[in-house]
Amino acid sequence: MFSALKEKLKKPLPKILFFLSIIGPGIIAANADNDAGGISTYSVVGAHFGLKMLWVLFLITFSLAITQEMGVRIGLVTRQGLGGVIRENFPFGWTAFAMVAMLAANLGTVTAEFAGIAASMEIFGLNKYLVVPLAALLIWLVLLKGSFKTTQKIFLFFSAFYIVYIINGFIVRPDFHAAFTSLITPTLEWSAPFLLTMIALIGTTITPWGQFFIQSYVVDKGLEVKHYKIEKMEVFFGAFITDIVSFFIIISTAATLYKYGININDAKDAALALKPLAGQFAQTLFAFGLFSASVLGAFILPVATAYALCEAFGWEYGFNTTAKSAPAFYNAILISITLPAALVLIPKIPLIKVMLLSQSINGILLPIILIFVMLIINNKKIMGEHVNKPIGNIISWLTIIGIIAATIILVLSTLFNWG
Repeated sequence: MFSALKEKLKKPLPKILFFLSIIGPGIIAANADNDAGGISTYSVVGAHFGLKMLWVLFLITFSLAITQEMGVRIGLVTRQGLGGVIRENFPFGWTAFAMVAMLAANLGTVTAEFAGIAASMEIFGLNKYLVVPLAALLIWLVLLKGSFKTTQKIFLFFSAFYIVYIINGFIVRPDFHAAFTSLITPTLEWSAPFLLTMIALIGTTITPWGQFFIQSYVVDKGLEVKHYKIEKMEVFFGAFITDIVSFFIIISTAATLYKYGININDAKDAALALKPLAGQFAQTLFAFGLFSASVLGAFILPVATAYALCEAFGWEYGFNTTAKSAPAFYNAILISITLPAALVLIPKIPLIKVMLLSQSINGILLPIILIFVMLIINNKKIMGEHVNKPIGNIISWLTIIGIIAATIILVLSTLFNWG
């Protein structure tokens, strides 16, 4: 009897091990969207507008799942990253345009990551002139010396720390009934601050760099079309988990800061303001979460940038290479770390403006990258039988149109001083 039971228990083991060997891209890419700029944006959303934007978060969760799944599918079918697919199927001018858009968003976002590292450590009394150079050096050495497996373990390790925001959400005791009602109750204000923050919310949840990263990552990991079903599940799970974290950050700051009329400029302010309202433990959790999110982003964004550039221009890349065999890849990572870190060390630089502006740039540039993705995913010559289903096209085009419309309204609102 015991031998029969033992055999039954053994049967699922290979499937579980296979699943564990495949997971990574979806969870890492989705969680990395909740980086320093993301935490700051969600904090500002909750502190300044309460629960009014939760319906936007609810809708873009589906958009995040669909857009990330498309990136995975393109990578599995073409065995190339997005930069390489754009290079092979569009004129050079369009490739260069896509790279410039990606670089503008990415370098601003990496700067936001180091700003987040600096801000989180300042809460614990550590000076940014010590913390930022040390963090930049350690990140560079890990990425330079680490193998693909090592870097993935580090990415997943820091992804696990997002649970502190969920714990923090329960500590502050928000009104969950009001929060769940707001998820399905659209609220819109015709003012520049509201619209800019909404675009930042979209741009920090669905990112241009995320499209490049997840596609390149499945290729670098060596995954194939046969892994599609598992990767699709992982992508959807990752999108759900990342926006659960976002949900808890928004309702936490709404239940404390918005409730008492406390305006903030960034996640550091949110952490500091939580102390008198929710206690030292809540502040510590929030600050630690900001640090972990910032470090994860500072690891991943330079890699995403290097992936995209090397693919677009046909250079050798990947963590299974060396600095000698793939100099462009590692030099791109180095520049993407050192330049943003140096910018953060400029005296009196407004860190919050850097963080929120980077997310707004992400939101504004996102439609450009998604249009490339849509043209590729619906091209039968490239994708064969794996072209998009109607539902995927509908959600993706609605996302693109929605962002463009919000951007146009923002510009008009600023020009004519609406609201």
